[in-house]
Amino acid sequence: MSKPALGRGLGALLGGGKPSAPAAPTNVAGSPAPVPPAPATTSSGPSGPRSVALDRIVPSPLQPRKDFTEESLRELADSIREQGIVQPLIVRVVGDKFELIAGERRWRASKLAGLSEVPVLERAATDREVLELALIENLQRENLNPVEEAVGYSQLQAQFELTQEQVAQRVGRSRVAVTNALRLLKLHPGVLDSVRTGRLSSGHAKVLLGIDSTALQSSAAEQVLARGLSVRQTEELVAQLLLPPPAGSTATHRAPASRDPHVVDVENRLRERFAAKVALRYKSGRGALEIRFASDDELNRILDLVGVHID
Repeated sequence: MSKPALGRGLGALLGGGKPSAPAAPTNVAGSPAPVPPAPATTSSGPSGPRSVALDRIVPSPLQPRKDFTEESLRELADSIREQGIVQPLIVRVVGDKFELIAGERRWRASKLAGLSEVPVLERAATDREVLELALIENLQRENLNPVEEAVGYSQLQAQFELTQEQVAQRVGRSRVAVTNALRLLKLHPGVLDSVRTGRLSSGHAKVLLGIDSTALQSSAAEQVLARGLSVRQTEELVAQLLLPPPAGSTATHRAPASRDPHVVDVENRLRERFAAKVALRYKSGRGALEIRFASDDELNRILDLVGVHID
């Protein structure tokens, strides 16, 4: 199944109402494959590309992407030395500088390549449009790690007073996807950093969110990293850690009891579906299902998911 289109995309900045050009092929590094570039100095009016001194361009503080690997930048710099910049950078005028809207990776690689000028397209854009378009561009190219994506959604929501539903509509994501991403920001800072650097996957993170205690959550993450646990094994570990101690027990350490892996799997699927903490207790066809919420808005969101509407 193909992914839905993300928001307005960069077409709004690149061509207005004109038909969009076919997507350029990509090379193994994920950057556009070399094609004969248009002359950077050619201008077709205010909307046409032109060359700008590299030192007049500054990165945007609204850029959600913070991590740029040196290896990928060097590879792109080598390509730029050979082929030039295929796609102009998108900028807006801020004072006497040009602030990037899209193309920070190309800008960084151009500096490494020793360029003094780069082709740009100048566009007028509000802060909200800059953040939206930066998110959309990075999401389309799958450039953001899970934490950067979550921070981008959070920034869009807080800075412009948008609901999660509005954020989802603006960037072309489902509300559940946005909610699940934002939940990552509730992780213990050390655990969040492990997700940002890729030591823990977003799948691991979603399982660890089932632990309320930040100390226990951090301890569980350390075990996952030390033992190299898969997401399924992490589910089993968390289920064991959350089991209550035996009645009357005063021992501080106990051997974890096993939990039905099918119940653990269903519980985690429900947690993913509702983007909330879920507890499923099941035995011999009987049990209970608990879905936790922290606000009226969250309750209404969960009710909407199950088709219950309160007048």
